[in-house]
Amino acid sequence: MLPHSYNALDTMDPDSKYYQGQGWYRTKLELNNPYPNGRTLLHFEGAGQRSKVFVYTQQAGEHLGGYDEFTVDITEASAQAQQIDRYEGKVPVAIMCDNSRELETIPSDVSDFNLYGGVYRYLNLVYVPAISLGQVHIETDTADLQEAIQSGSANKPSCRVKVRVGLYNPQSLNESIQLTIRLTDPEGHVFAEARTDSLSWDGDKELAVFELEDPQLWSTDLPFLYQCSVTLSSGHGETSVEEKFGVRFFEFRKQGPFHLNGERLLLRGTHRHEDHAGVGPAMTEEMIREEMQLIKSMGANFIRLGHYQQSRIVLDLCDELGILVWEEIPWCRGGLGGEAYRQQCRDMLRAMIAQHYNHTSVILWGLGNENDWECDFDYFDQEEIRRFMKELHDLSHQLDAGRLTAIRRCEFCKDIIDVYSPSIWAGWYRGIYTDYEESCRTAFENVDSFFHMEWGADNLPTRHVEKTFTGFEFIPRGDGSTEERDGDYLLTGGEPRVSRDGDWSETYFCEMIDWYLKSQEQMEWLTGAAQWSFKDFATPVRPDSPIPYLNMKGIVERDLTKKEAFYVFQSYWAKEPMARIYGHSMPVRWGTADELKDIKVYSNCTQAELFLNGVSLGMKMRDSQNFPCAGLQWHTALIPGINRVRVVAEKEGRIVEDELSFHYQTETWEEPAQLKLTAVQKTDGRIYVEARMLDKNGVFCPDAANFVRFGLSGDGRLLDGLGTIHGSRLVQLATGRAGIYVDPQGGLPATIGDAEFFSAGGPASATTVVAGGIHPPVSVVSARCEGMATAFITLNEMMEER
Repeated sequence: MLPHSYNALDTMDPDSKYYQGQGWYRTKLELNNPYPNGRTLLHFEGAGQRSKVFVYTQQAGEHLGGYDEFTVDITEASAQAQQIDRYEGKVPVAIMCDNSRELETIPSDVSDFNLYGGVYRYLNLVYVPAISLGQVHIETDTADLQEAIQSGSANKPSCRVKVRVGLYNPQSLNESIQLTIRLTDPEGHVFAEARTDSLSWDGDKELAVFELEDPQLWSTDLPFLYQCSVTLSSGHGETSVEEKFGVRFFEFRKQGPFHLNGERLLLRGTHRHEDHAGVGPAMTEEMIREEMQLIKSMGANFIRLGHYQQSRIVLDLCDELGILVWEEIPWCRGGLGGEAYRQQCRDMLRAMIAQHYNHTSVILWGLGNENDWECDFDYFDQEEIRRFMKELHDLSHQLDAGRLTAIRRCEFCKDIIDVYSPSIWAGWYRGIYTDYEESCRTAFENVDSFFHMEWGADNLPTRHVEKTFTGFEFIPRGDGSTEERDGDYLLTGGEPRVSRDGDWSETYFCEMIDWYLKSQEQMEWLTGAAQWSFKDFATPVRPDSPIPYLNMKGIVERDLTKKEAFYVFQSYWAKEPMARIYGHSMPVRWGTADELKDIKVYSNCTQAELFLNGVSLGMKMRDSQNFPCAGLQWHTALIPGINRVRVVAEKEGRIVEDELSFHYQTETWEEPAQLKLTAVQKTDGRIYVEARMLDKNGVFCPDAANFVRFGLSGDGRLLDGLGTIHGSRLVQLATGRAGIYVDPQGGLPATIGDAEFFSAGGPASATTVVAGGIHPPVSVVSARCEGMATAFITLNEMMEER
């Protein structure tokens, strides 16, 4: 079943490196091309990293590059294969994908993401006539429109819409064709049309220029999209291509903010990798749509697609949702290789611009990332990198004069491209989070167009603390320099830094976000900033993370489960009223009986009233510059045992509420000494096993952060390799707890003799056939922590109940 990656699970294996090598996909196709003498194509939306396509024993095509689309014409090869009797007219097709490391290719294997293998985006079987449409490009010339709007002219503004078309004509047929070009509005009403007859041509050809009077502009709040359809007719048949486009103009002002359609817009962004729990990069359209809608509902209006061309589905959704885009080629770390290496950079830049040219959301073409990071070659020539960066910059403007170029973290190239982001990690890899504004201002004054990409902190889901490690007492402050350096991401060595010495909690991450966002609101010169990264993702260079091989700077987990950080962003960026009491995944708080504790509420409402155990603690007014929580913080004593908290908030007459409960522990604990396991059956058939850390007296240790390794003996299987807090067999305790799901029937055969078996969600009971009789499935789950006795729990009774 496609899309698929053969690295869907092994990138998160804590005990071995992920597989890099060949993977083969085989099938037999029943072809039925409706066009006489038509062409039969395999259109790949993405496959990694080097691919070859075979029809029977004949190689029909190959492609280098794991992220751009490509097409293989199998017409002649399939006609020959259909003559082979043993296949009964079907066409055997084999696809070889190879993600073996090749030094002279991009991206570098030292990149902070996996180089996945497989046919991990959609693969389409396409029939076209002998002459068909290739790419259709729509260019909107907004110069007159921009001048009219900015001058306040009373005349109705207009823009020109140019339509350029290329043909797919592999046999170089010189024949007459007829073309019809139509422009329609979102309701499908045709408002412009052109028809033309022509002989077939090579390359791109401008077929029509329309004057669009008083156009509706595309914006992040109202992403208005027109549609262009081009229909080609010839003696070989008819085909059509439909492309959406919007009308907008933008400007990165020199030493100033960003403007969209003549008005200042603070770019509020995040980043995205194509990576998801259980499937790796092989995300379905439904998964992608859910993720992009979450990003929009968080309040983002910008995204940087790191660090490679992403699925067309992502770009379609950015157009539809109103999310501006920086998209880049995967020239990421490692230095600069030879001519083949450079040609791949050129080819991937050409492909990205050609394939995503019509996406109105795209404003920046990224030429590289961290190109100052030397490691792959035994030479590192800054001047040669500068020359090649200038070549890519010029090529980008030649291919697309309407967009700008950008890079992140390569100081010796920042004068070449149009928009530059240094690497500022105040409060994580360098400095403290209160250095943020000063660090940005220092960088801003050294470039024409400053745009801050990548900030944040790793945070283990469900890990909370009563007092965060900020580094205020240990890390020098106020020197204006918080740029990341090579090696800062390591957990040992180097200078004091929060990333090495901190608690990796959701609590600290929320505190940092709060400071950054309240600061950005007052930075009138700022173009914008983008947090790294929206979702936790797999990486080969972080084996020591609390979940090994996971970059956990996400606002959501790798399966899109929201962390507390999601609601902090909403409290600053979202328009719909919301209120969130911090700590929904913190079932236990701790302290002394008479200690005053903070209860935090993140909300975009004007005012909020907090209730503790049914008693009002008063109303507070929101002030975004009142740190923390925009002033929505209450200091109060808690009662030992269960506490119930509710907030009622109001914005423009609309009321929203939130509530939670937690246990307040006043018992003190000694050093962690033992694990205790419990199990709960879920309605979908899975069993959740949780390990809690206790001291020698049996008192819960809520601040314990030891590594725990889960194991299973007997029937069923651990649902691990997912890179989530409850989907990893080796994981650090989060607030004294760790858990994993078990599929009690996973791994059992579908049938044994006359006995029938089902995985989770099947019948309510099952049995296992063994020599000498039948017994219920047996499963023993273990949890092991270094220096302690291994804990066990037997799941017989729960499995028997099913």
